[in-house]
Amino acid sequence: MKKLSDSNYLQEHQYKDPTKLNARIRLHRQFSTNTYSWFHWVFDHLELPPECRLLELGCGPGDLWVENAHRLPQGWEITLSDFSQGMLEHARKNTLPLAHQFNLEIIDAQEIPYPAYSFDAVIANHMFYHVSDRKEALEEIQCVLKPGGRAYFATVGECHMAELPALVAKFDPRLATQHQAERVDFTLENGTAQLKEWFSGLKLHRQENALLVTEINPLVDYVLSSLKLGLQEERRGEFADFLAKEMAGSDGVIFINKENGMFEVMR
Repeated sequence: MKKLSDSNYLQEHQYKDPTKLNARIRLHRQFSTNTYSWFHWVFDHLELPPECRLLELGCGPGDLWVENAHRLPQGWEITLSDFSQGMLEHARKNTLPLAHQFNLEIIDAQEIPYPAYSFDAVIANHMFYHVSDRKEALEEIQCVLKPGGRAYFATVGECHMAELPALVAKFDPRLATQHQAERVDFTLENGTAQLKEWFSGLKLHRQENALLVTEINPLVDYVLSSLKLGLQEERRGEFADFLAKEMAGSDGVIFINKENGMFEVMR
């Protein structure tokens, strides 16, 4: 099984706590050409009534709700879930000071422990490509959604940040094999085909963005945090020296294209 969808590996190594995820988020926050927050952008697209029940699958440390705390209608009953106990504890800590009340539960998207028609909306923000049996998860999501309810699936395009694995392969061609083996299987290009069997009214929202990276260490931290790029901590200094030469040869900037978007569907 690929590490990208191996729940045991993901829970024990990649998402045991937010450390690696935060390293990746920091790069985007610091160097994105589109300065409008991704979490604000996602929230902007939630077409939901003032009173509803929401379930977020793979909530991580709860950033979507922390950044939009001032926008939450009082009538929203929100359940935050993750398959990682560590992530959920950080979500609990981060949302505790907020005025809004949240339910928090450990949930595997392939086994959602709620009866049919429990939620008005389900959100899966950059997590659905980690699900090993997406058909099972889609059946579960469809089941717990009320008729007319909406589901939101944020993901990446097939060429998202393609310059980064190219850089890593230039540094060490042997690392290209791991990146190819860990290709994302739920993308902006193929998501429609996977979702249309289960849902109707499909819309795809895209966000235009890119990275202009001008500092080496945040980029090194990102690469070391990625399970797809295969670089190990002991090569940090060597890779940083390589990036310094690459940056010097491109006027002090490394350009990385981004392809992010979100599918909106109805039950």
